[in-house]
Amino acid sequence: MRSDKFAGMARTQGSHAGITGPKVREAALSLFARHGYAAVSMRQIAGEVGVQAGALYNYTPDKQTLLFELLKGHMTDLLAAWRGQDAPGDPVAALECFTRFHIRFHSERPEEVFISYMELRNLDPDNFEKIEDLRRQYEGALEGILRRGVVQGAFDVAEPKIVAMAIIAMLTGVNTWFRESGRLSLPEVEEIYWRMVRKAVMA
Repeated sequence: MRSDKFAGMARTQGSHAGITGPKVREAALSLFARHGYAAVSMRQIAGEVGVQAGALYNYTPDKQTLLFELLKGHMTDLLAAWRGQDAPGDPVAALECFTRFHIRFHSERPEEVFISYMELRNLDPDNFEKIEDLRRQYEGALEGILRRGVVQGAFDVAEPKIVAMAIIAMLTGVNTWFRESGRLSLPEVEEIYWRMVRKAVMA
Protein backbone atom coordinates (compact mmCIF):
# COMPACT_ATOMS: atom_id res chain seq x y z
CA MET A 1 0.00 0.00 0.00
CA ARG A 2 1.27 3.46 -0.84
CA SER A 3 1.82 5.90 1.98
CA ASP A 4 -0.42 8.97 2.37
CA LYS A 5 2.50 11.06 1.18
CA PHE A 6 2.72 9.26 -2.15
CA ALA A 7 -1.04 9.16 -2.54
CA GLY A 8 -1.13 12.93 -2.05
CA MET A 9 1.55 13.37 -4.67
CA ALA A 10 -0.42 11.27 -7.14
CA ARG A 11 -3.56 13.31 -6.55
CA THR A 12 -1.63 16.54 -7.03
CA GLN A 13 -0.07 15.36 -10.27
CA GLY A 14 -3.40 14.07 -11.53
CA SER A 15 -5.12 17.36 -10.75
CA HIS A 16 -2.73 19.10 -13.14
CA ALA A 17 -2.97 16.53 -15.92
CA GLY A 18 -5.89 18.23 -17.67
CA ILE A 19 -4.30 21.70 -17.86
CA THR A 20 -3.33 22.97 -21.28
CA GLY A 21 -1.99 26.26 -22.55
CA PRO A 22 -5.27 27.01 -24.38
CA LYS A 23 -7.28 26.42 -21.19
CA VAL A 24 -5.13 28.90 -19.31
CA ARG A 25 -5.45 31.48 -22.09
CA GLU A 26 -9.23 30.98 -22.29
CA ALA A 27 -9.54 31.56 -18.55
CA ALA A 28 -7.35 34.66 -18.71
CA LEU A 29 -9.33 36.02 -21.66
CA SER A 30 -12.63 35.60 -19.86
CA LEU A 31 -11.38 37.21 -16.64
CA PHE A 32 -9.59 40.11 -18.36
CA ALA A 33 -12.74 40.87 -20.36
CA ARG A 34 -14.99 40.74 -17.27
CA HIS A 35 -12.83 42.46 -14.68
CA GLY A 36 -9.96 44.18 -16.47
CA TYR A 37 -6.32 43.11 -16.63
CA ALA A 38 -5.19 45.10 -13.59
CA ALA A 39 -7.86 43.60 -11.33
CA VAL A 40 -7.13 39.96 -12.18
CA SER A 41 -4.50 37.93 -10.33
CA MET A 42 -2.76 34.72 -11.32
CA ARG A 43 -4.56 33.09 -8.40
CA GLN A 44 -7.91 34.04 -9.94
CA ILE A 45 -6.85 32.62 -13.29
CA ALA A 46 -5.81 29.40 -11.57
CA GLY A 47 -9.18 29.26 -9.82
CA GLU A 48 -10.96 29.64 -13.17
CA VAL A 49 -8.92 26.73 -14.57
CA GLY A 50 -9.45 24.73 -11.36
CA VAL A 51 -5.84 24.30 -10.21
CA GLN A 52 -3.36 25.68 -7.71
CA ALA A 53 -1.73 28.96 -8.76
CA GLY A 54 1.73 27.37 -8.97
CA ALA A 55 0.56 25.04 -11.74
CA LEU A 56 0.04 27.98 -14.11
CA TYR A 57 3.74 28.67 -14.29
CA ASN A 58 4.21 25.48 -16.30
CA TYR A 59 2.37 27.29 -19.11
CA THR A 60 3.22 30.97 -18.74
CA PRO A 61 5.90 32.91 -16.87
CA ASP A 62 3.59 35.73 -15.77
CA LYS A 63 0.34 37.63 -16.34
CA GLN A 64 1.95 40.09 -18.76
CA THR A 65 2.91 37.22 -21.05
CA LEU A 66 -0.68 35.97 -20.99
CA LEU A 67 -2.00 39.36 -22.04
CA PHE A 68 0.59 39.67 -24.80
CA GLU A 69 -0.18 36.18 -26.13
CA LEU A 70 -3.90 36.94 -26.20
CA LEU A 71 -3.45 40.20 -28.11
CA LYS A 72 -0.87 38.70 -30.44
CA GLY A 73 -3.08 35.70 -31.12
CA HIS A 74 -6.01 37.94 -32.02
CA MET A 75 -3.97 40.07 -34.40
CA THR A 76 -2.19 37.18 -36.10
CA ASP A 77 -5.51 35.38 -36.60
CA LEU A 78 -7.00 38.59 -38.02
CA LEU A 79 -4.13 39.09 -40.45
CA ALA A 80 -4.13 35.45 -41.53
CA ALA A 81 -7.90 35.49 -42.08
CA TRP A 82 -7.72 38.66 -44.18
CA ARG A 83 -4.82 37.37 -46.24
CA GLY A 84 -6.86 34.23 -46.85
CA GLN A 85 -9.66 36.26 -48.40
CA ASP A 86 -10.02 36.24 -52.15
CA ALA A 87 -10.11 40.03 -52.26
CA PRO A 88 -10.96 41.46 -55.70
CA GLY A 89 -8.45 43.57 -57.59
CA ASP A 90 -10.99 46.32 -58.15
CA PRO A 91 -10.53 48.78 -55.24
CA VAL A 92 -14.27 49.41 -54.74
CA ALA A 93 -15.02 45.69 -54.57
CA ALA A 94 -11.95 45.15 -52.37
CA LEU A 95 -13.13 47.86 -49.97
CA GLU A 96 -16.54 46.22 -49.72
CA CYS A 97 -14.85 42.88 -49.08
CA PHE A 98 -12.72 44.41 -46.32
CA THR A 99 -15.72 46.13 -44.71
CA ARG A 100 -17.82 42.98 -44.54
CA PHE A 101 -14.88 40.82 -43.49
CA HIS A 102 -13.92 43.10 -40.62
CA ILE A 103 -17.45 43.20 -39.20
CA ARG A 104 -17.95 39.44 -39.45
CA PHE A 105 -14.56 38.52 -38.01
CA HIS A 106 -14.88 40.81 -35.00
CA SER A 107 -18.53 39.98 -34.26
CA GLU A 108 -17.46 36.38 -33.58
CA ARG A 109 -14.79 37.42 -31.05
CA PRO A 110 -16.26 40.03 -28.68
CA GLU A 111 -13.93 39.27 -25.74
CA GLU A 112 -10.78 39.34 -27.89
CA VAL A 113 -11.86 42.64 -29.46
CA PHE A 114 -12.64 44.17 -26.08
CA ILE A 115 -9.28 43.42 -24.47
CA SER A 116 -7.39 44.22 -27.69
CA TYR A 117 -8.58 47.82 -27.42
CA MET A 118 -9.07 48.29 -23.68
CA GLU A 119 -5.95 46.54 -22.40
CA LEU A 120 -3.40 47.59 -25.00
CA ARG A 121 -2.18 50.27 -22.59
CA ASN A 122 -1.22 47.59 -20.04
CA LEU A 123 1.40 46.00 -22.26
CA ASP A 124 5.09 46.49 -21.52
CA PRO A 125 6.75 48.81 -24.08
CA ASP A 126 8.39 45.98 -26.05
CA ASN A 127 5.18 43.96 -26.20
CA PHE A 128 3.19 47.07 -27.09
CA GLU A 129 5.43 47.77 -30.07
CA LYS A 130 5.06 44.19 -31.34
CA ILE A 131 1.26 44.43 -31.24
CA GLU A 132 1.34 47.87 -32.82
CA ASP A 133 3.40 46.45 -35.68
CA LEU A 134 0.71 43.83 -36.33
CA ARG A 135 -1.99 46.50 -36.16
CA ARG A 136 -0.08 48.66 -38.63
CA GLN A 137 0.10 45.71 -41.03
CA TYR A 138 -3.67 45.32 -40.92
CA GLU A 139 -4.28 49.05 -41.28
CA GLY A 140 -1.80 49.00 -44.15
CA ALA A 141 -3.93 46.47 -46.02
CA LEU A 142 -6.87 48.87 -46.00
CA GLU A 143 -4.65 51.85 -46.73
CA GLY A 144 -3.36 50.03 -49.81
CA ILE A 145 -6.92 49.51 -51.08
CA LEU A 146 -7.67 53.20 -50.59
CA ARG A 147 -4.49 54.30 -52.35
CA ARG A 148 -5.28 52.08 -55.35
CA GLY A 149 -8.73 53.61 -55.50
CA VAL A 150 -7.29 57.13 -55.45
CA VAL A 151 -4.85 56.32 -58.27
CA GLN A 152 -7.69 54.86 -60.35
CA GLY A 153 -9.95 57.83 -59.67
CA ALA A 154 -12.53 55.78 -57.77
CA PHE A 155 -11.88 57.33 -54.33
CA ASP A 156 -11.50 60.91 -53.20
CA VAL A 157 -9.30 60.48 -50.13
CA ALA A 158 -6.71 63.10 -49.16
CA GLU A 159 -5.08 61.08 -46.35
CA PRO A 160 -5.49 57.31 -46.95
CA LYS A 161 -3.65 56.35 -43.74
CA ILE A 162 -5.91 58.46 -41.51
CA VAL A 163 -9.04 57.40 -43.37
CA ALA A 164 -8.03 53.73 -43.02
CA MET A 165 -7.72 54.10 -39.24
CA ALA A 166 -11.06 55.95 -39.08
CA ILE A 167 -12.85 53.25 -41.08
CA ILE A 168 -11.41 50.46 -38.92
CA ALA A 169 -12.46 52.28 -35.74
CA MET A 170 -15.99 52.73 -37.10
CA LEU A 171 -16.31 49.08 -38.15
CA THR A 172 -14.94 47.78 -34.86
CA GLY A 173 -17.55 49.91 -33.07
CA VAL A 174 -20.23 47.48 -34.25
CA ASN A 175 -19.13 45.21 -31.39
CA THR A 176 -20.24 47.76 -28.82
CA TRP A 177 -23.91 47.62 -29.77
CA PHE A 178 -24.75 44.74 -32.10
CA ARG A 179 -26.73 41.85 -30.61
CA GLU A 180 -27.95 38.84 -32.56
CA SER A 181 -31.30 39.17 -30.82
CA GLY A 182 -31.67 42.76 -32.05
CA ARG A 183 -33.82 44.15 -34.85
CA LEU A 184 -31.09 44.00 -37.50
CA SER A 185 -29.27 40.90 -38.68
CA LEU A 186 -25.51 40.97 -39.14
CA PRO A 187 -25.77 40.98 -42.98
CA GLU A 188 -28.10 43.99 -42.71
CA VAL A 189 -25.58 45.75 -40.49
CA GLU A 190 -22.82 44.96 -42.98
CA GLU A 191 -24.88 46.53 -45.74
CA ILE A 192 -25.56 49.71 -43.75
CA TYR A 193 -21.90 50.12 -42.85
CA TRP A 194 -20.74 49.39 -46.37
CA ARG A 195 -22.99 52.19 -47.65
CA MET A 196 -21.48 54.58 -45.10
CA VAL A 197 -17.93 53.61 -45.97
CA ARG A 198 -18.60 53.89 -49.69
CA LYS A 199 -20.14 57.34 -49.37
CA ALA A 200 -17.21 58.51 -47.26
CA VAL A 201 -14.57 57.67 -49.85
CA MET A 202 -16.15 57.67 -53.31
CA ALA A 203 -14.97 60.29 -55.76
